Amino acid sequence: QVQLVESGGGSVQTGGSVRLSCVASEYSYSSRCMAWFRQAPGKEREGVGMIYIASGRTYYADSAKGRFAISRDHAENTVSLQMNSLKPEDTAMYYCASDCLFPIGIPYADLWNKTQYYNTWGQGTQVTVSS
Repeated sequence: QVQLVESGGGSVQTGGSVRLSCVASEYSYSSRCMAWFRQAPGKEREGVGMIYIASGRTYYADSAKGRFAISRDHAENTVSLQMNSLKPEDTAMYYCASDCLFPIGIPYADLWNKTQYYNTWGQGTQVTVSS
């Protein structure tokens, strides 16, 4: 089973930038899609963005569009999340997820941000944005 390890979290001021990385232990069919989720205290885990590795197609939450960008590095089995113009409401534990299994016939755009479709998760990395 693929293992995921996140890194790059930390504390930053409003308007700052952070780059998170997620390294997969191997590139396999399980890691064909890799997503970022986040969870703030007392809130449900929510999708931030997802990349389909083979095509590079990306999906983003409305809160992330225009500020966050997901990229992939095939050689390093790594997916990164570049976060710019950070706001205090971006403060959360950020998780990398993979091993997606989506129902057939439903657009990925309607599914990528649902936690139940991912079977492998990293341990998370904390991002704190201060005002």
